[in-house]
Amino acid sequence: MKPSKDISRLIEIMVALRDPNTGCPWDVKQDFESIKPYTLEEAYEVADAIERNDMDDLCEELGDLLLQVIFHARMAEEAGAFDFGDVVHSITRKMIRRHPHVFDVSHADTANAVKVQWEEIKAVEKAERAERRRARGLDGEQVQGRLDGVPTALPALTEAIKLQQKAARTGFDWSEPESVFAKAEEEIGELREALAMDGADKVRDEFGDVLFVLVNLGRHIGADPEMALRGTNNKFRKRFAYIEKKLSEEGAVIDDTSLEQMDALWNEAKAFD
Repeated sequence: MKPSKDISRLIEIMVALRDPNTGCPWDVKQDFESIKPYTLEEAYEVADAIERNDMDDLCEELGDLLLQVIFHARMAEEAGAFDFGDVVHSITRKMIRRHPHVFDVSHADTANAVKVQWEEIKAVEKAERAERRRARGLDGEQVQGRLDGVPTALPALTEAIKLQQKAARTGFDWSEPESVFAKAEEEIGELREALAMDGADKVRDEFGDVLFVLVNLGRHIGADPEMALRGTNNKFRKRFAYIEKKLSEEGAVIDDTSLEQMDALWNEAKAFD
């Protein structure tokens, strides 16, 4: 079997890998739950390649992510649920339906009008999906809430901002950043109290509240929490690497270096940000 630019070759490879008699033992034993962490990991690696502006890596990582889609689709086909063609049909149908201003007649001629139209179409799709679930005997009479569309498997910061965005559309939101600052100070005070009481569960709970309100603050000031923290992580990496580099040049060992010395080098590194 040879490499190919045709998606059908990738599907053939996955079929061969999953063959219970002649396939790869590792691939054969996998299921949706066991593959899920790899799917998330590959999505992060795509994001990492984009942040590093490495087009060669991006090409490879997109292939790895596509493999995950093929893997899930193959397992679903084996279970008689759907196949890769159904996945493609689903997304092409969705994109055509959500862009009537491109593929059909629509008066949405501004970015804001398109966004409003997009949300309206998504609401219709959500209702249709709920009806299909009921037809399959899922969910019973469960009421679909406004937050139900936010996946729980998202990174916590991303999940938090999406929950807040959906809640804000109902009017459940602060009107200006100052109110969020006040709430943040209140939550930090409660965290201090929890620390004084020395209750691990309570501390974790209050710390989560602090993080949640800081995510809300980021939303109000236009700073995406996930991207902001990634930027800070990268900055921390660079500054710490500077400390290691300078100490190495001086013949020093970082484990034997005082905090005061490392702080001084840290402040030097800040000048290069």
